[in-house]
Amino acid sequence: MIALSKNVRKYWQLYVFIVPALAYFIVFHYIPIYGAQIAFKNYSAVKGIWGSAWIGFDHFERFFNSYYFKLLLTNTLQINLYQLALFPVSIIVALSIHEVTRARFKRFVQLVTYAPHFISVVVISGMILVFLDPSSGIVNTIIKALGGESISFITEPGWFKSIYVLSGEWQNLGWGAIIYLAALAGINPELHEAAQIDGASRWQRIFHINVPGIMPTIIILFILNLGSFMNVGFEKIYLLQNPLNMESSEVIQTHVYKSGLLQAQYSYTAAIGLFNNAINFAILLTFNRLARRSGNSLW
Repeated sequence: MIALSKNVRKYWQLYVFIVPALAYFIVFHYIPIYGAQIAFKNYSAVKGIWGSAWIGFDHFERFFNSYYFKLLLTNTLQINLYQLALFPVSIIVALSIHEVTRARFKRFVQLVTYAPHFISVVVISGMILVFLDPSSGIVNTIIKALGGESISFITEPGWFKSIYVLSGEWQNLGWGAIIYLAALAGINPELHEAAQIDGASRWQRIFHINVPGIMPTIIILFILNLGSFMNVGFEKIYLLQNPLNMESSEVIQTHVYKSGLLQAQYSYTAAIGLFNNAINFAILLTFNRLARRSGNSLW
């Protein structure tokens, strides 16, 4: 404690910068934990949190025994596994951009790949609906020009997961590569010079210098992705959802929105959210422990 107080007095300007971040997490992430107890209560807004009757795990049992539990869990897991399978794409993009030698072309590629990240989800969803329209969309226009038949992508359940995941990958492709580019910039150029003198090819330098050099960053980001494994982006799924693709598009987050906000089943949806976050926490702890063996982990 004495050493800490000395550091605070000596570097008080740095601690001041930490205060807004701490305040944000305390107000929006830690204080709301108090309300998680409504997952075990029959919450009534009139009675309040403390006045509501305690019912234990009834809401959890209701969710687990519901006919849509398997569908929600399956769709959520499939979409997240699909996204996880594309995790290396941003790494490949970063390695590719890093190897570009022409500065002007490099800036152009970065602009093209970064720009979609700044388009809002609503606009992206609207673009997807327009591009995939079965009568006038550019995708179906090309298919018909090549002699194929028009496909109603948005209304066919089999296409939904690919549309959602691939469009999200396109939107966040360049943005996800930024941190890897920063890690690549920190690799000692003398390693490449020594490898070139020894006759190493570009591919050999990429696989034996660049990839090991950014491996700690890859591991940390992979763990962080797993920490939100059960969380699917709610907004775009809800915007692309319709009654015909519901069997593929209904996930835990959309169910929570419909049951919690539209039907005011606050305790029930709090239980679902608690179950969801418990799985995320367990996955985070497990993979962080496994990553610790490589010498790179969150803690």
